[in-house]
Amino acid sequence: GGGGISCVLQDGNVFEKAGVNVSVVSGHLSEEAVQQMRSRGKTLKTKNGKLPFCAMGVSSVIHPKNPHVPTIHFNYRYFEIEEADGTKQWWFGGGTDLTPTYLNEEDAVHFHKTLKEACDQHNPELYPKYKKWCDDYFYIKHRGERRGIGGIFFDDLDSPSKEEAFQFVQSCAKAIVPCYVPIVKKHSRDSFTPEEKLWQQLRRGRYVEFNLVYDRGTKFGLATPGSRIESILMSLPLTARWQYMHTPPEKSREAEILEVLRNPKDWVH
Repeated sequence: GGGGISCVLQDGNVFEKAGVNVSVVSGHLSEEAVQQMRSRGKTLKTKNGKLPFCAMGVSSVIHPKNPHVPTIHFNYRYFEIEEADGTKQWWFGGGTDLTPTYLNEEDAVHFHKTLKEACDQHNPELYPKYKKWCDDYFYIKHRGERRGIGGIFFDDLDSPSKEEAFQFVQSCAKAIVPCYVPIVKKHSRDSFTPEEKLWQQLRRGRYVEFNLVYDRGTKFGLATPGSRIESILMSLPLTARWQYMHTPPEKSREAEILEVLRNPKDWVH
């Protein structure tokens, strides 16, 4: 039940592919989705193997043309399930993270500081906790590196109250434009070489690997009967590349970003 709206821009002057999904869906969770939630420690009592749920959220992924403008992803969502005895469980989840092709420390600091300020309005313990969660979540195990330079990520947020949790999520969502748009404006007209464009394509390949192999949202969508596949795979870039045994030269700018992806940094202290 329910549905949503997907808007996608392709081949723009600044963004090669940019999309946003708004969805409000309800129905019964598949057994696969139930197992996924149980693996996170949730105790769920199904009735005749069924578990009614409703979920709503907004998500977006932006892949810019210029290799000096980073990719951004954000997703904020609310989930509610009704157990066999009629009790309801609810929680919020989501996050915002940045995936640059090349490292720009000033941009990384700006991005993280803006998210930290949004978190600090509610509790100074939230940013370091959710920053680490983000670094751990967006980890491509088979590559031994993160998808990007992180941001914040959380799930199963059901305290201190529904209203306070919702206010926190709204603060995170409102931080997206100020944390990202200044970086886009700063670099969208930067010149770049064919070699830099090639590196961007290779990095996008990693993005695809994470989304298809590890991302919980993609897995949930693909496991939900009747889901719209085009919307689920909207996060994938228009173009990407896999090149056999590609290794960047030592001390190159390509090697510099790899070092940070393998060993996450504290950008705000």
